[in-house]
Parts: sequence; C-alpha cells; structure tokens
Amino acid sequence: MTIASQTTYRLGDRTVNRLGYGAMQLAGPGVFGPPKDRAAAVAVLRAAVEAGVNHIDTSDFYGPHVTNQIIREALSPYPDDLTLCTKIGARRDDKAAWLPAYSPDELRSAVHDNLRHLGLDALPVVNLRIMFDVHGPAEGSIRQQLEVLAELRQQGLVRHIGLSNVTPAQVAEGRDICEIVCVQNQYNLAHRGDDDLIDALAKDGIAYVPFFPLGGFSPLQSDALSDVARRLDASPLQVALAWLLQRSPNILLIPGTSSVAHLQDNLRAGELALPADAVATLDGIAQRA
Repeated sequence: MTIASQTTYRLGDRTVNRLGYGAMQLAGPGVFGPPKDRAAAVAVLRAAVEAGVNHIDTSDFYGPHVTNQIIREALSPYPDDLTLCTKIGARRDDKAAWLPAYSPDELRSAVHDNLRHLGLDALPVVNLRIMFDVHGPAEGSIRQQLEVLAELRQQGLVRHIGLSNVTPAQVAEGRDICEIVCVQNQYNLAHRGDDDLIDALAKDGIAYVPFFPLGGFSPLQSDALSDVARRLDASPLQVALAWLLQRSPNILLIPGTSSVAHLQDNLRAGELALPADAVATLDGIAQRA
C-alpha cells in the first residue's frame, strides 16, 4: 500500500506527508540495546519509505545509537524528499534510565553523534527535548539550551529547530530566540492538555507532532474507541490515528512499530474518514479519562 493520497504539511522548508514513522521501537526492550531482529527493523524502515513515508522521527539516545545506525543501514543514501527529525537533550545510563543531557557540551556532542550515526552533513530538524521533569513538561527557562542549538544552526550543522516536552510558555520563549518549526509533546485521545497550544501553532503554520499517539507504553484502551472502530470496520488504533489527523491540519503523526504488518495497518488510518457522531464520541474519551 502507499500513502500517496495523504495530506501534507510544512516542516521547516520541507513538505511531508502527515503520516510519518517513529523509530523508537526499532531498539531493544525499553528502547535500550539492539533489536531482537535487526533485519526486520531494516525491513520496516524500507517498507515505510516505499509506502510514501517521508518524515521519520528518531534520536541517538534510542538504544543509544541503535535506531540511527539502523536507519543509515536501511535507507542511506537517503531519498531526496526524506526528512529525518532527531532529538537531543537526554541520555541513557548503563541501567537504561533516561537522564537530562543539556549542558552546552552535551548538546554539541549530541548533534555530532546524530550526524555521525545517521551519516549526514546537516540534520534536517532537531528537537530540543526538555528534561526538567522526565514524566512531562515542567516550567523553567530554556534559553541557555536553545541558544546552543541556535548556534549550531548558524554553523550549518542543523537546518531547523523544534521543541519537545515543553509548556506553552517555553514555546513562546523559544520563538523569541529562534524560529521553531515544530513542537513534539504527548497528545492523544486520552491526553488532550495541548488543545489550545495546537490551535495556536496551527494559526502560525507550525507543526505539532504528538508522541505516544497510541498511548505509548500504556496503549489506549476505551470502550468508546472500540465501539467506533467496530462500527467503521477499522481497528481501534486506526481510529485513534484518524482522529488525530482530523483534529487539526498541523498535526504530523509518527506512530512507531517494529512490524511491517502493523506499519501497514497504521498507514491505512489516512484513508479513514470519521463521521461527526464518531468524532463527538471520541472527543468524550479525554473527559472520562
């Protein structure tokens, strides 16, 4: 299958299909270490690009280094229209913990690590992951960290800058420092704290990229979601993705999987049109959650 008919949106100076792919699940359990089947991971990436995916989200702290190395093996030399979006600002210790890593030296090193492992001269998009609280956005100035990334952009190592795990106040602060092309926060049917932020970004043509669009480590489970899926002859996860696509035109999706079959199921969400009554039912899930 292909997603040639899927709608598109601007991400920096590129136009990408709104259904992309998140590479996090290509690493081992807990996003740590190598995958059980590296050949299968390579196959998923190639199948995604063959289907029309031209926006892949990754990070050198996935593994660490694992997903970027697999992406390079599977896809380099990269298609001209492929946009690789990576993240810096965190690291993993030897026990697989997620730790902040945004001193100036750590940020510079992370950019160079991503460049080396992906085999690129410049990173198309880099998200600054804020780690004031590993469990979610927390207030605090991001100026020092973002100025380092803006400096790397001036040096030509980074083309565009995004923010991840941030509050609306941090987005506003970031936009005062440099151009921000995307915001990547947790958002899905059950977690809708960024509703106002999404609408504000849409007015300014800035992409919003929800991570954990299907619930992440705790997959979405809802009787209402299951009922709508049965009525539309679709899977609950397809319905959840379709709802996000209809929620706002600036939402770019990056569902992840290590299975070609699951990848194809996810991509079919782009063909699913939700009627108004289904949307109303789905909108109530967050209130019940």
